[in-house]
Amino acid sequence: MLLASVFRLSCLGALCSLTLAGCQSSAADASAATPPPPAAPALPVLRLDTATAVTVHEYPTTLQGRVNVEIRPQVAGTLARVYVDEGAAVRAGQPLFKINDQVYRAQLGTALGALKQAQAALTNARLEVDKYAPLVQNRVVAPIQLQTAQGNYQAARAAVEQAQAGVAAARLSVGFTSIKAPVSGFVGLLPKRVGSLVSPTDAESLTLLSDVGEVYAYFTLSEKDFIAFKAAYPGATLADKLRRLPPVALVLPDGSRYAQPGRVSVVAGQVAAGTGAIGLRATFPNPGGLLRSGNTGRLQLSRRHPGALRVPQAATFELQDKTFVYVLGDSNKVRQTEVRVLGQSGPDYLVQGVRRGQRLVTTGLDQLRDGARITPTN
Repeated sequence: MLLASVFRLSCLGALCSLTLAGCQSSAADASAATPPPPAAPALPVLRLDTATAVTVHEYPTTLQGRVNVEIRPQVAGTLARVYVDEGAAVRAGQPLFKINDQVYRAQLGTALGALKQAQAALTNARLEVDKYAPLVQNRVVAPIQLQTAQGNYQAARAAVEQAQAGVAAARLSVGFTSIKAPVSGFVGLLPKRVGSLVSPTDAESLTLLSDVGEVYAYFTLSEKDFIAFKAAYPGATLADKLRRLPPVALVLPDGSRYAQPGRVSVVAGQVAAGTGAIGLRATFPNPGGLLRSGNTGRLQLSRRHPGALRVPQAATFELQDKTFVYVLGDSNKVRQTEVRVLGQSGPDYLVQGVRRGQRLVTTGLDQLRDGARITPTN
């Protein structure tokens, strides 16, 4: 009996030992299966500082010469000569076209003949007055005859003046057959050729002459942009602001920058009702004649921002139409912070919403979430 009790106690002790060992083994296995927490990623950070930055705004523009003159005939006739070619540079007063003047020279001859006839009638009328004046004075003839002679003389004088005007008009018509350049510039297309019938009532001009010693670059601002434009630059009046504006640059269609800077000189007096935009004009010198009327390009208007906070574009991300950065806080934890973009200067944004001295994560933003811990590197 005693032996059986001892045997049962021994079995029970062995069973407990086996159970305890199994529990310890399971706990050790579970501990080994749990992965360690991930290491904080090493990411570069940037300490914010203020500096003077320049932002550039671009606007599409169309160029026009300082003077664009449509050359039209002032008399009708057939085109006898074309003295210039398309694209030629001409000087003011240089002949451009010649209209057949035979008809107008004949009209001038007729007008000159009418003038001589009127002058002869005036001479006769003067003689009649001179003849009747002493006779009336001596009471040989009635005063009515002298008065009639004097009336005829006045009519003859008027006829001479009318004939002189006819001659002047005929001379003008002859002169209009020679069409000269009113300004210096470049000749446009020539739709009419020798032998073409031309008239002042033609819908199409003979050519377009452009004076491009200076060119005007026209561009527009929306009402909102125009209000911001006025607020951004110093000056008590709009004219004062225009005088203080920095020079503007012109980017040509091939991407190159025009060598000469320009100045914004004119602002339209009204906002276009259909588009809600207001027009502005910049003037560029064009000594080499590179720019022509009808050219297009992009106008660059710069603005200085003293004390601006610059943030690399790579350090920002967008979420629901808002822009955010990751600001490094205590314990190397990042905080998702919204910023407002004021402009762009090169590869950087000018922003509000962060402060000087704060540190931002610049790359690896896709690895982060709000409150994540990092290992900052510089």
